[in-house]
Amino acid sequence: MKSLLSPRLLACCSFIAPHSRVADVGCDHGYLGITLLQKGLADHIYAGDVNEGPLQSAVYNAEKYGVQDHIQFFLSDGLRNFPRDFDTLVCAGMGADTIVSILEAAPWIRDFRYTLVLQCQSKTPFLRQYLSAQQWNICEETVARDGRFLYTVMKVTYPAATALTPAQCYFPPALLVNPSAELANYYRQVTAKLQRAIDGQKDQADPNLVAALHTLLNDPCFAFLKEEIK
Repeated sequence: MKSLLSPRLLACCSFIAPHSRVADVGCDHGYLGITLLQKGLADHIYAGDVNEGPLQSAVYNAEKYGVQDHIQFFLSDGLRNFPRDFDTLVCAGMGADTIVSILEAAPWIRDFRYTLVLQCQSKTPFLRQYLSAQQWNICEETVARDGRFLYTVMKVTYPAATALTPAQCYFPPALLVNPSAELANYYRQVTAKLQRAIDGQKDQADPNLVAALHTLLNDPCFAFLKEEIK
């Protein structure tokens, strides 16, 4: 049977522990929660969206796929109207600014009891920097190709033992733990974007960007990636 999910949402599923209680913020049509229940990865889903239309579609789909007894739905801006007795928060298909605003509005989420699974659509280095500053630990991260685009999905726990360096905000150690098939392509994308940003600044290049690019191009731990993209 064809999957209900895109590759990036399937990557989110890979970070969900069996029998989790999942809060899916920005659930859209509810397919992530439905799939988690079908696969036995979640025992219960809290699904919420800020818009009534997608939420009603999610209610319909839960009934269509026979999992309505295990999903509760909430019209909610972020986590505002969610119960707190879940263990895994999923935010997928959002930009970094939106994810940060959701976390900022729920400071109680900074607790060892909660795991975050985040799939960021834009400004991913900024999101990593924010998480590190708030003492979150990016313990796993993978790269997923969805059409022409590369996205990362990260599993985040609290607290972190060490903070990320500026270079690690662009390419964190977690990406090297279980390298995905697209990792070399992601490395090439990240270094190319950094180079374009530096070139665009000409004589006033941000020294942090310059240092980050120098690290990514010269640290021996990335040698195998450079070999792959030759």
